[in-house]
Amino acid sequence: MTTTLRPAGPLQQSTDGTKSRTYDVCVNSRPVGRIQLATHPLFGPRVAEILDLRIDERDRRRGRGTVAALAAEEVARGWGCARIELKVLAAAPGALDLATALGYVERNRNMSKPLPPAPPALPDGVRARPMTDAEFRDWTAHTTEAYARDWIERGVPEAEARDKVARDQARLLPDGLATPGTRLSVLTEADATVGTLWIADRDDATFVYDVEVREEHRGRGHGRSLMLLAERQCREAGRTRVGLNVFAGNTPALRLYESLGYEPDAYFLYKPLL
Repeated sequence: MTTTLRPAGPLQQSTDGTKSRTYDVCVNSRPVGRIQLATHPLFGPRVAEILDLRIDERDRRRGRGTVAALAAEEVARGWGCARIELKVLAAAPGALDLATALGYVERNRNMSKPLPPAPPALPDGVRARPMTDAEFRDWTAHTTEAYARDWIERGVPEAEARDKVARDQARLLPDGLATPGTRLSVLTEADATVGTLWIADRDDATFVYDVEVREEHRGRGHGRSLMLLAERQCREAGRTRVGLNVFAGNTPALRLYESLGYEPDAYFLYKPLL
C-alpha cells in the first residue's frame, strides 16, 4: 500500500511569501487523514510549520503519520524552507515520540499550574518592589540580548532570532513599564537587588515571561522566591492559573518549575531541512 499526500484545496499564498495548504493523507487514493502545512508566522517564509496532522483511528499505528510527516517535509523543501517546526500537546505523547523518531529536537516547552487558594509568602528578609524606569532600560538591553542568544543556540539563525526578539518586544511591551496587564518587579534582600520578574496577562492565565537571578546571588533560593512572587502577583490579579516557557537544556529552571508543581502543556520542536 502506498501512502501519499493529495491537496485538499488550493495553495494559499500572499505577497509577503507566506504559504499554507491542507492535504489529505491517502492510502492507494483512499483518504485516511489530513495534514496542514504553512510557513511560520513568527520566523517567516523560510521556515515551515506542521499545524495539524491527524490519522483516522482505524488507520493508526500503521506508519501513516510517519510517511505523511516526511512527505510534508518534502513539500516544505519545495517551498524553499530551510527548517520545519511543530507544536505537540503534552496530552499526545505518541505524537511526541513520532516527532523525536523523525529527528525533531525540542527547543522549548510551555508549562503551567493551578494556583493555590492562598498566595504564597516570600522568605523572611526578601522583598519585592516595582521596577524603576532606569532599571527597565538596563533590564531591556540585557534581557533582549539573552533572549536572542537562547534562540540562536537552539537552531535559529542570528538575524532571524534578533528580528523575532525585536518583534516580540514591540508586541509584548509596547508601552514599556506602563503596558497594560504587565508587571515588572525587582526582588531584594538586605537592600541588594537579587533578581527580576516579568509577568503579564495572556488568555486565561498569567504568563511568566522572564525570571532571572543575578549571577552573584545564584544558588541561594532566589529563583524559587521569584516564582513564589509570580504566583502571589497572579493571585492578587484574580487569576487562578500561571504559565511559563522554558528552553530545552535549561535543567536548573526545569527542575525548579517541576518542584513547584508545573506540568508541561505543549512541546515546540524543530528540524533542519537543508
